[in-house]
Formats: sequence, C-alpha cells, structure tokens
Amino acid sequence: MSATHTPPTDNVLISRLYHSMLLIRRVEEHICDVYTSDAIKSPVHLSIGQESIASGLCDALKSDDMVSNTYRCHATHIAKGGDLNQMMAELYGKSGGCARGKAGSMHLIDMPKGVMGASAVVGTTIPVAAGFAQAMKWDAMNGGSKRVIMAICGDGATEEGCYAETLNYAALKKLPMVFVVENNGFAIHTPIHRRQPNWNLRARIETYGIPTQHVADGDVFAVRDAAIKAVEAARSGQGPQFIECATYRWMEHVGPTDDHDHGPYRDHAEYAKWKENDQIARLEKMLGDKAADVKAKVEAELKASIEFALASPYPDNSELYDYTYAA
Repeated sequence: MSATHTPPTDNVLISRLYHSMLLIRRVEEHICDVYTSDAIKSPVHLSIGQESIASGLCDALKSDDMVSNTYRCHATHIAKGGDLNQMMAELYGKSGGCARGKAGSMHLIDMPKGVMGASAVVGTTIPVAAGFAQAMKWDAMNGGSKRVIMAICGDGATEEGCYAETLNYAALKKLPMVFVVENNGFAIHTPIHRRQPNWNLRARIETYGIPTQHVADGDVFAVRDAAIKAVEAARSGQGPQFIECATYRWMEHVGPTDDHDHGPYRDHAEYAKWKENDQIARLEKMLGDKAADVKAKVEAELKASIEFALASPYPDNSELYDYTYAA
C-alpha cells in the first residue's frame, strides 16, 4: 500500500481519525513542554510523527478487542480509548493514575478499554498477548464473543527470541492475533540494515505461514484498511495476521527533543519527506473549516486531563509497599 491509496470521502471517519491523531500529538506536545520542569519524572518515548499508525490500527478494533503495547505506548493507549485523565495523572506520578502513579509513562494500562499493560522491557508484551489470544480462542469455543488482540511492537523487538517463539506458537494454534510492527527503522539509534542481513520483515514472517501486509508511507487510511482486513481474518478463525507499518518518529528515541543534529544516524532528507507526509496536516486540509471544532474538542480534553492530574494527590507514603512481594 502506498500514497496512491484512495482516501475516503466520509467526513465522520475523517473527523474521527483526525481527532485521534491530533489528541495524541497535543498530549505529547504538552509532555515536551513540561518535561524539563520535572513534573513528569519517568522517561518518555514519544510517537510524534507516528500517530497515524496507532489511530489507523485501533479504529479497526471493537471495544472488547485488545491491544498490547511497547514502552512507546501513549499513542496506542489514546487511540484505543484509554482514560486520558488517568494516563496524564500517571505521567505526573499521581494517585489518580492508571497505576496509582507508581508506574509512569512506560507502563500504561486500561483493561476496561482493552489496553493491556505496557512494559519497559523490549518484546516482553508479545508472548503475554499470545496468552490473551489463547484465552480469547477458548472463550469463543465455549460460546463467548470472537475477540482479537493486536500485538504492537517496534522493529527492534522483532530481533528478540520471544518474538519468533510467539509467532510460531500463534501460527501453530491459529490464535486470533494481529502482529503489527511500527517500523521506524532505528531500534534506538541503529538503522535496520546494520542489524539484519536480510531486513525484509514480511519474508521472515511468511515462513510461519502467516499472511502479511505492508503499509509503506504511514497513510492513515491504508493503515486502517490493512488493519480491518487483518482483524477480520483473525476473528474468523484464520489464525494470526501480520502488518508492517513504515513510519518515522520526529523526536529522539527517549525524551522530548529533536535529535537530528546530535549524531549521524538520522538523514535530514528522510525526515523532511516524512514531515511533508504528516497525516494530521493532511486530514486537517481534507476537513477544511470543520477541523476547528475537532481542534476545540481536543484542546478541551487535554486541558481537562491536565487539571485532573494536577488536582490528584501524590500516593500516600503508606502505600509504599503495596503490591510488592517477597518469597
């Protein structure tokens, strides 16, 4: 799929995707603004520039479907409908957060909205997602609804042993999973061609008998269409599916700044190409005057979440040892 993908004319869909992407962008821009004040104490991995992937993917899911996250999890959390107030409070380390302020940016969770807990350790959520998929399959076999889990990771996670093991198990058991790789090409600072002798991810995945798709340019509508096709196949019992989504993060790997002049691993021409392809600006142009209402709604949601976080107290000292265990 490429830039030739025909965009829809449905303004409801366009507005919904624009709202999702813009909310992600504005939340993370706020994080950039306040991070140096130490109000947010945990490391932050931002998806500015990558918003179309999370928004397009999650729009294809039902409310009772699930996603598993990487530590770059703000975008997917928001796109799947995770509670923004609780997310912001968690970033601020407040007790109103989704983990009562004890987990921070890299460990967001909202199970009622289908957001599996994220992890700071690369690749570790992938086999856990397979466990959820196995439970979903058993539930459906016993008369429950046919649910799907979307296991999202970055290109670096595909080099972890648990990724290959989970692909094999999911294919063997025909689990209702959609594996998605947000391929921004770097795995921190090392380009994929310096890490893999054959960096055709789809070819590797196809050896497990898993159908694959590729979206080359971050087109939010192409991402959504690929996700709909994959989710429907997984839900209908055809086993796991795979989507590779090329994308590009504008900010540094971890932190709130632009690092294009901080080292040789970035290419300015590539950066310019992806910025020109910004899907938020594209959909804003498509909406015309109607974009103003969406912007106002997003700003109101952002403001409310910040106020909630600021008003929420810090966890009490008496909670220090809650949920900790020793053998």
